[in-house]
Amino acid sequence: MRHYYTADAIRAAEAPLLASLPDGVLMRRAAYGLATAVAAELRDRTGGLVGRHVCAVVGSGDNGGDALWAATFLRRRGVAASAVLLNPDRTHAKALAAFRSAGGRLAPAVPPSADLVLDGVVGISGTGPLREAAAEVFAVVEAAGISVVAVDIPSGIDVQTGAIAGPAVRAVLTVTFGGLKPVHALADCGRVELIDIGLDLPDTDLLSVQAADVKARWPLPGVHDDKYSQGVTGIMAGSSTYPGAAILCTGAAVAATSGMKRYAGSAAAEVVSHWPEVVAAPNPHAAGRVQAWVVGPGLGTDEKALSALTFALGSAVPVVVDADALTLLAAQPELVAGRTAPTVLTPHAGEFARLNGSPPGEDRVAATRRLADALGATVLLKGNVTVIADPSGHVYLNRAGGSWAATAGSGDVLSGIIGALLAAGLPPAEAAAAAAFVHARAANVSAADPGPTSVPASASRILAHIRQAIAEL
Repeated sequence: MRHYYTADAIRAAEAPLLASLPDGVLMRRAAYGLATAVAAELRDRTGGLVGRHVCAVVGSGDNGGDALWAATFLRRRGVAASAVLLNPDRTHAKALAAFRSAGGRLAPAVPPSADLVLDGVVGISGTGPLREAAAEVFAVVEAAGISVVAVDIPSGIDVQTGAIAGPAVRAVLTVTFGGLKPVHALADCGRVELIDIGLDLPDTDLLSVQAADVKARWPLPGVHDDKYSQGVTGIMAGSSTYPGAAILCTGAAVAATSGMKRYAGSAAAEVVSHWPEVVAAPNPHAAGRVQAWVVGPGLGTDEKALSALTFALGSAVPVVVDADALTLLAAQPELVAGRTAPTVLTPHAGEFARLNGSPPGEDRVAATRRLADALGATVLLKGNVTVIADPSGHVYLNRAGGSWAATAGSGDVLSGIIGALLAAGLPPAEAAAAAAFVHARAANVSAADPGPTSVPASASRILAHIRQAIAEL
């Protein structure tokens, strides 16, 4: 698991360390890690350090000091180093003195010869977009095609929400210290490298799963398992108008786990023709026992669809509510009130607005938390960064690593995977997080098949690559 920390939590963890160390030691420790990361980046790009040129764009405060000390360490290793001081009167004095003593040069602008630029404008205490002077500097840098390494966070991006309200730095690499911050998952920070500076940080309720976490949780059949003991997933999806949603959702559940799958609805013939292992029934009353329901994709919003949703939410098993069922639930939120079994809602931004009464806004984490608390359900807000919040306040972030899943029917595939994991017994937030991870990986794998050049993905292609994505774990 990766845990993410607020700026206040990082500062609180730094306080006892700062009190116990000589002045400036912690900054130099961070800067040495930064310099090491920059040196590795230079070697990867150019094959060496001697003769390379790094320019630090320096703001006031400790972030600018980190950049200057890192440039100093690089200068001592044979790298040409220059610095643009945005606030000369408020530059970190000791760092500047060390930089100049090592042979670093001050420059009025980033030299065109620079191989890399260090963004040391603002750190985790900064707010709002780049100020005019910094924005002008980085506009020139971007136009010149010079790559940027951000110090702690890319300046101009909100550390807590990842929101960008104006000019901001675009970094190929962000080197951060002590602990990851929400921005590192919520915004494009390039590659993120974490430097251990000795902070004692507890686990948090804002986290993300990694491949090893998903692998450890993904249900695999044991020697005594059968088709029932691995989880029976029930799917209420599709209609005569949208049979494809039923095929995609059911197929994803089939691909995700080895447990049994039951389909209940009007697209039974189409579903079974694609997935003959599925047991089909005309309605949920005839479906038999299930251990989780998925309801909504392509279902419609008529009385029959409402009856299906009411049946599922009235059961004692976990339920995934998606697509049309979310529209129905927005009109009758009391349907989830008092449920003791888990409920997972999977809205995109428009569906979220219907459920919530307003869009998620810039702070998607806080908005998702509030809705999960209000409805007593786990809420998965779709996006390039999927936000999953449960009623206890825990939030999982899943960065897709691409936008190939932004295609029609992709959500139907995701809900099928979640349903299968719930039926297998995973806790709701973990099931949603693991499903989002594998779904994103399947989308990226499908875009790279059959070759290294990415090609358009579709929901059917994503479905076809679920097993490969799981196998790669």
